[in-house]
Formats: sequence, C-alpha cells, structure tokens
Amino acid sequence: MRLQALQHGFARLCNALAPVVRSTKVWNRVALHHLTYRQLRDEFPEMGSQMVCNAIYSVSRTCRVVFQHPASPFHLERLGDAGLPLLRFADTCPVYFDRHTLSLKDGQLSMFTLDGRMRFQLMLDPRDETRFQQQKMREIVLEGDAERGYALSFLLGEAQVQGHSDPVAEIPEYILVEESI
Repeated sequence: MRLQALQHGFARLCNALAPVVRSTKVWNRVALHHLTYRQLRDEFPEMGSQMVCNAIYSVSRTCRVVFQHPASPFHLERLGDAGLPLLRFADTCPVYFDRHTLSLKDGQLSMFTLDGRMRFQLMLDPRDETRFQQQKMREIVLEGDAERGYALSFLLGEAQVQGHSDPVAEIPEYILVEESI
C-alpha cells in the first residue's frame, strides 16, 4: 500500500508537469526544473523536494523518447507546426529514485515513501556489493503495481553518450499520448 501511494503521488507530479511541457515545449531537465520546481513543491509538499526533482527527471526522460527519438510517431519533425500532444502518466508509472530518496548501507535499503522511510534487508553477493560501493548509481527505478508486485532496478556505471542506438521508439505502456486538436 505504501509503494502504491508513492507511485500514485509520483504520477500526479508527472501529470502536473505534462501541461507545462505541452505549453512551453520545454523538457530539458534543468530548464524544466527552473520553470516548475517551486510551484510543484508548494502544490505537492508531501512528495518532498527530491521526489519533485525525480519527477522532473522522469518527464524529461520520457519527452526525449516521445519527441526526439527519430522513430517516434510524435517526433518534432513529424509534428511540424502542430502543438505538442499532452502526455498522461498512468498511476502505474515507474518511480525514479536518487541517492537521497533511496540508499543502501550495511545491507539495509532505505526508501522514501509518503509516510516515512521503508527499510529492507538486502542480501547481495560480494561482487554486487563491491559494484554498489565502487560504481556510480545512474538510475534507480521502482516498477510494477499492487497486483503483480514491485521490483527495484539499479543502473550502475559511468555516463553513456546520449544517442538513439535503438531503432524503435517504444512509447512506454504507462504513457497515454493525447494528440493536440
């Protein structure tokens, strides 16, 4: 229930950002942060500052796929002079974490939720524990839903060159694209 409440709150944050992207055509993470952070903090105080930042990251990341991937049906060149479609994030959208909202120390995982931190024991083999200690945490994502269950995924390593090596732009299943009128 705690994870579901967090996921729904995160989706509401993303959905509050989507109309701003549509009207301003801004989805660069830093620019979107400057445009929206204070208003979102006021509107969603229960989410905390870092989760607001993580929602901005999520929307920016999703918009890059939807509007910039060459194979996307909503690529800017295909849209021409038409306005941007509105993106809607389902209540089952992934929740992105960072080192402030999810941490691992001495085999214990500490995760932000709307009603305090959840703590889990995490059994890692020595090789994975070494990777967690030595490599940069690139992305932490909570995916799933209350029916099927939840899973955390961790992306470790150095920054990769931004590009579109994937020839197919798949709009994530948790995104509804409402085309402009």
